[in-house]
Amino acid sequence: MRYDVITIFPEYLAPLELSLMGKAKETGRVNLNITNLRDFAFDRHKTVDDTPYGGGAGMVMKAEPWGLALEQALEATPTQEQLPLLIVPSPAGQVFNQQLAYDLAEEEHIVFAPARYEGIDERVLDWAETRFRVLPVSIGDYVLYGGEVAVMVMIEAITRLIPGAMGNPESLEEESHTGGLLEYPVYTKPADWRGHRVPDILLSGNHGAIARWRRDQQIERTFDRRPDMFKAYPPENWDKKDRKKVQELHTAKKAAEANS
Repeated sequence: MRYDVITIFPEYLAPLELSLMGKAKETGRVNLNITNLRDFAFDRHKTVDDTPYGGGAGMVMKAEPWGLALEQALEATPTQEQLPLLIVPSPAGQVFNQQLAYDLAEEEHIVFAPARYEGIDERVLDWAETRFRVLPVSIGDYVLYGGEVAVMVMIEAITRLIPGAMGNPESLEEESHTGGLLEYPVYTKPADWRGHRVPDILLSGNHGAIARWRRDQQIERTFDRRPDMFKAYPPENWDKKDRKKVQELHTAKKAAEANS
């Protein structure tokens, strides 16, 4: 996987050199290239923004520095049947989730265009449509100072799905949002910490009972914390014991509502 990130704050991306992400880069699983947009501004002050046509608050990022930077990123794209992907972090974009991360992990080359100020001149995206597959993406319903944080979120989420980029690939199978349910709670030594004990079932050595407890915890957590995910979970994926747990949760909820 090759990532190109075009930004006016290259230092913002420094955390991507750390931990497993840094190891993925060192081992060649990913190729991370960070470009300073100001290198493509040729006035004395390296200006990359200007006032918006039509008036309004804030500044807009100029088209030509972005056009030149994106052309440079295009020169590095691997030979492939489809155009490289250009991701533009935007509150108005498609919401980023685990399924999208899996889809993006199949790409060969992703270029990120994190904006600042009031955004990028819209003509840049119009021009890019013939050279990239342009995908505006949002990491949530809120607004940040700029898109660099969103880029780091996406790169971490995508990279850990690339084969060989995780320390323990089995971790991917049981984590939250994989399989449609939240992850079960986890514990480590000591068994008793400040009067809080690890659930006895986890100390029993009964692997079948432990697996059932963990599955029930996934169901309960998703039911309580993410009713949207719970509602979207395919009913045909519930087994007999799952359905019993689900019924218990619905019964308990109705009883609580009746007593409130």
